[in-house]
Amino acid sequence: MQANGLRISSGTAFIVLGPTGKGFLLTNRHNVTGRDQETNEPLCKKTSAVPDAIVIWHNSSAELGQFHQVSVPLYFKTEARWIEHPSWGKEADLVALPISKRPDIVFHPYSVDGLSHLLIEPAQTVSIVGFPFGEKTGASFAVWATGFVASEPSINHGKRPVFLVDCRGRKGQSGSPVILHRNLKDIINEGIPEEERSILLGIYSGRINEESDLGIVWKAYMIAELVAYADAMCAAS
Repeated sequence: MQANGLRISSGTAFIVLGPTGKGFLLTNRHNVTGRDQETNEPLCKKTSAVPDAIVIWHNSSAELGQFHQVSVPLYFKTEARWIEHPSWGKEADLVALPISKRPDIVFHPYSVDGLSHLLIEPAQTVSIVGFPFGEKTGASFAVWATGFVASEPSINHGKRPVFLVDCRGRKGQSGSPVILHRNLKDIINEGIPEEERSILLGIYSGRINEESDLGIVWKAYMIAELVAYADAMCAAS
């Protein structure tokens, strides 16, 4: 995230395609607003700056392992370019940012199944794939953090469409996809299709407080609803 061309923070995001094939970058709302979801205070304590653009590390179409940095404005004049959930709006810590395809980049989108949270149960292992403290492997490959489902996935925690994970999540992982990942051995032994190897469960949005390792995951059906709504808005504009 940048303010007036200067980096003020880093986070994680991933791509999902809408029903028409339109690409959307999914991340947390607090990443693009630069403000705490609860207090609305600026997250950048040094300058109190809030972002006006983000730099996305896109996969290069030339070769796996190469990346292109693409700067995307967060506002058109004074209007925010990101799209919030049609029902939850500012209360939901996830947004969809429309992005355009280019010949020099390639999308590797996640598929969204609104019922994927029913595939997991408490104590099951999940992966939070992101960039803690901006840490990355190689040019820009994500770090895989292991977590465990810490609440009943079929029940909304705290009256919100979220479930909890027990994971040592840190700054920079906000916006990470939370996935159920099967290893190659499981795929071969159980006859699981390759496209079902990694199943998107939701989007990670940080810990319940700074003293806890319990993290919040907004369920995948919220992503599905948001992307469908965003896709329709873009098609109509």
